[in-house]
Amino acid sequence: MSLIGKQVEEFKAQAYNAGTGDFIEVSQENLKGQWSVVCFYPADFTFVCPTELEDLQNQYATLKDLGVEVYSVSTDTHFTHKAWHDSSEAIGKITYTMIGDPAHVLSRQFDVLREEEGAADRGTFIIDPDGIIQAVEINADGIGRDASQLIDKIKAAQYVRNNPGEVCPAKWQEGGETLKPSLDLVGKI
Repeated sequence: MSLIGKQVEEFKAQAYNAGTGDFIEVSQENLKGQWSVVCFYPADFTFVCPTELEDLQNQYATLKDLGVEVYSVSTDTHFTHKAWHDSSEAIGKITYTMIGDPAHVLSRQFDVLREEEGAADRGTFIIDPDGIIQAVEINADGIGRDASQLIDKIKAAQYVRNNPGEVCPAKWQEGGETLKPSLDLVGKI
């Protein structure tokens, strides 16, 4: 079943706020009032994961400029996130919040948990200010993601939200031409 258009379910989780160095509690309420990216990954102290999370940090300022907050999630604890942040050069650069999901609550809610391994798939979720999931990308374990691709997806999602009745075609870029679905367009694109 698709998660697109679904409200993020209630949750409470412990997290490491890498920007402040504090442990905090995060809930579904944190995902409301602004755009959010929730980025699941299999585990701390691994190989592809630090490259992805560092790449996400490299896009963090641009995402913040778009009004987007970023949360990474694995089935590790918030304590493990802090230990990884303190010991890895790549992860040490991170300033966004790293959520721990050792009970697998979030991984199940977002349908990315590999039950037999107790680890999450590489899932990226774009969530609107109402807490509604607008985009989902899930990759196999060995396929790293490119955080720069989030920028155009978020701009398109924001455009569609702010311009009811218009849609963004493939490869849409900010300022590009959009479409207004109607009977006049059927069979003409």
